[in-house]
Amino acid sequence: MDKNTLIGFTLIGAVLIGFSIFSRPSQAEIDRAKRQKDSTQIVEQSKPVQQNNAKADALVEKNTVDSTSLFFNASKGVEQLVTIQNDLVKVTFTNKGGRVCSAMLKKYNGQDGKPLVLFDAKDSEMNFAFDGKEGNILTKDYYFQPINVTDSTVTMRLNASNGGYIDFDYKLLHDKYMMNFILTAKGMSNFFPTSTKSVNINWSQKARQLEKGYTFEQRYTSLTYKVVDEHSDYLSETKKDRQDMTEDLNWIAFKNQFFSSVFIADQDFTKTILESNPQEENSGYLKDYKADMSTFFDPSGAKSTNMQLYFGPNHFKTLHASNDLSISNKDLELEDLVYLGWPVIRWINRWFTINLFDWLSGWGLSMGAVILLMTIIVKVLVYPATRKSYMSSAKMRVLKPYIQEINEKYPKKEDALKKQQETMALYSQYGVSPMGGCLPMLIQMPVFMALFFFVPNAIELRQQSFLWAPDLSTYDDLINWGTNIPLLGNHLSVFCLLFSITNILNTIYTMKQQDMSMGGQQQMPIMKWMMYLMPVMFIFIFNNYSSGLNYYYFISGLIGILTMVVLREVTDEKKLLAKLQANKAKNSQKKGTGGGLMGKLEALQKEQERIQKEKMNRYKK
Repeated sequence: MDKNTLIGFTLIGAVLIGFSIFSRPSQAEIDRAKRQKDSTQIVEQSKPVQQNNAKADALVEKNTVDSTSLFFNASKGVEQLVTIQNDLVKVTFTNKGGRVCSAMLKKYNGQDGKPLVLFDAKDSEMNFAFDGKEGNILTKDYYFQPINVTDSTVTMRLNASNGGYIDFDYKLLHDKYMMNFILTAKGMSNFFPTSTKSVNINWSQKARQLEKGYTFEQRYTSLTYKVVDEHSDYLSETKKDRQDMTEDLNWIAFKNQFFSSVFIADQDFTKTILESNPQEENSGYLKDYKADMSTFFDPSGAKSTNMQLYFGPNHFKTLHASNDLSISNKDLELEDLVYLGWPVIRWINRWFTINLFDWLSGWGLSMGAVILLMTIIVKVLVYPATRKSYMSSAKMRVLKPYIQEINEKYPKKEDALKKQQETMALYSQYGVSPMGGCLPMLIQMPVFMALFFFVPNAIELRQQSFLWAPDLSTYDDLINWGTNIPLLGNHLSVFCLLFSITNILNTIYTMKQQDMSMGGQQQMPIMKWMMYLMPVMFIFIFNNYSSGLNYYYFISGLIGILTMVVLREVTDEKKLLAKLQANKAKNSQKKGTGGGLMGKLEALQKEQERIQKEKMNRYKK
């Protein structure tokens, strides 16, 4: 047994506490589901667009064999590859179709340790369909001529026999992941009908599995798009999905967990059909993406078609800075490709979590140390709410003898209303609210949930090791076996196990404290079993999650229980009881049943008791 294994099992044995999380669909997700439903209702309306695409495909054979075509000479040739690059990305083009056929990111490595290839020729396709007077031009069938080739620029030219041409101008920006893409036509006015105002584009790409964990990476891999003047949206990550868009789009992204290929249109995309098809595990791919759309095109050549391509990481600040590179000066909101949670949680992540993470990372610490320090800082910030919640529980605990007296006074079930009424009156007299600990806990939840969304999307954790985990962005499999166990897989994440054990022990501690505070009132057995069962279920839920996320929850839970223990030790319950008795003396001088919420509740209960007595009297008569 090596050192790392000993560390893992030592921590398991030393665990004292846990932390639980709950999630439910956000309003944004509900709205998206409704939007998808509405979109399916208009599929029939989109059939003309599909028929046009089918018509264009049907003309391929005609275009390739018609010797009278203006582009007959371009239908024959030899494939030639051209490469442009900067310090960040290397882009390869093929003259067959004049398209990008490969993108390699120099600063990132794949699982094989070599520079990461986002896609290559067999994974991708991009075809432009131009409607001509006597036939269509499908660029995938023609050989372009590379001209004006430099380290960062290339022009792919489709020459016509009349001396005209169609140019695809590519320019990779200096030290950026963004590439400008400009389409122009020269001397082609007579070829196109005067009604031509757009060009049809067919773009497809298979999203490679770039990370170790198929299930976890697929969860964050989606075809994402941005509607003009709205926020981004995406197709289903888990099932085959299709959207026939009625709105215009600013951009379309073929997104992996940590990397994206983004196609941006200055004049927007229209008549867009988007498809996403999940691929089988062990196929080497996660999704098969397809996008059919149209954008502005001027056959006279007076105006160009301005587009851009982004091949790079899903890094929030990198994407945000790329917005400034927009040809049209639009706010593209590319940073939406990094999902940071629901609106309130996203705001916390954007303005607090990311900046805190970057600040700590700037110290040159390991990512494990950064997560540890972040967790400590978050715990310090929410400590006032934590203390208030604990003190509310402590107040109820010191009043337990008085509560027990009330329980003994009303042992019968038919006296439950009187017992409850007198208990509430007692709380009111001492200035204690049974709900006093709930609000502070609710205040803490957005902060804790913020890191739930941030950590799995933090590309900085990718391929960063800590203790026994070789990569904090995916699961650790220190404990593994050859066969696949349903719901669990072929491994057991040690950080997930630590997180789950802390939850179990935290549940035991919490339930014990609640029993001490409830004055002999027993909780429902089924609720107790649910509280104990949930931490066990976390093993199956989080086993494939990133080790960085499980590590965060383990540390958060451990610090949480230690905080409770310290608060218990430093809280003088005799002084606390004396303070409550002083509150009682002060409240006894006031008239009425007491003020605030407790007084209102007491009055309400008395009114209910009066109504019940009236009903009983009417029944007896």
